[in-house]
Amino acid sequence: MLAAVARGQRLAVEELPEPVLDSGDALVAVRACGICGSDLHALRHGSNMKAMMEATGQPSRFDPDRGYVMGHEYAVEVLELGPDTAGVPVKPGELVVSMPAALGPSGIEPIGYSNSYGGGYAERMRVTAGMCLKVPDGLDARRAALTEPMAVGRHAVNKSRVKSGESALVLGCGPIGLAVIASLTSLGVEPIIAADFSPRRRALAALLGAHEVVDPASEPAIDVWRRVDGGRHPLVMFEAVGVPGMLEAVMRDAPPQTRVLVVGVCMEADRIQPMMGIVKELELVFAFGYDPLEFQGTLEAIADGTLTVDPLITGVVGVEGVPAAFDALADPEDHVKILVEPGGPAVPAAV
Repeated sequence: MLAAVARGQRLAVEELPEPVLDSGDALVAVRACGICGSDLHALRHGSNMKAMMEATGQPSRFDPDRGYVMGHEYAVEVLELGPDTAGVPVKPGELVVSMPAALGPSGIEPIGYSNSYGGGYAERMRVTAGMCLKVPDGLDARRAALTEPMAVGRHAVNKSRVKSGESALVLGCGPIGLAVIASLTSLGVEPIIAADFSPRRRALAALLGAHEVVDPASEPAIDVWRRVDGGRHPLVMFEAVGVPGMLEAVMRDAPPQTRVLVVGVCMEADRIQPMMGIVKELELVFAFGYDPLEFQGTLEAIADGTLTVDPLITGVVGVEGVPAAFDALADPEDHVKILVEPGGPAVPAAV
């Protein structure tokens, strides 16, 4: 089967053997898989990511210098159920999604960041059958594939404890920042201010419900919040950029008593001035991933239209075009979310 294989800091399209099913596995055909910003980071900083995960007490067997297939935002069709799958809630022919983790013989494996369980940048893959959720009727594979990134946004919003009657400032309108905006919109938070240097991403933020968008090169985002809100509503800030210096800037700009939710993944060392947070009594909260109920709730919200996802999908590409898609995603004016669809075009095509 065809797959885009990462080794070290390189991607190569190769023919790989078909997945071999173990106990509890299902063989699935990839119908759509989103390219995540985390994958762009992983290709560049794979060794750092492994070291940081191990430093947090999460031992990892993952070796980024060996071949692995990324892709953890997937909607797949069940082809075959493996041994010991009696009673699982899905059957062949159904379109499903799952949290990107497999229950393998040696423990939990993160699909897409594993040398044993390949991800969705391939024609086929294996998943844990018991973790699959059937996609509701009427929901296509492209939108279903956005369950995973939208769940990240929903979890960040839930963790922030933001509610109606509070305002929100979202710094960074990449896929995760946009997912945060969509979740804030579904809660009725107002006003939502969104900041990004990219005109295209600012336009998408407005489509997803941001009440005001700003280019931080022309006006500081916190000044826009003061102008629009006037300090009438308590502020919750979302840092969705993930580059060194952002945390210090957020803490400097935040009004006293502000809650700051950090969801941008910074893969480099950074520094802050703790006294800034102490004097202002800021609450700094970090968010990662989601829980199973948030994942399922996100799928249902996409299916019933509560969460809007269509504007995020800007392009599709076949497996052989994954390296070109990684290059295209380096330009925020080119694409926001490219989906890998086996059999699709060899270079990213707009949708």
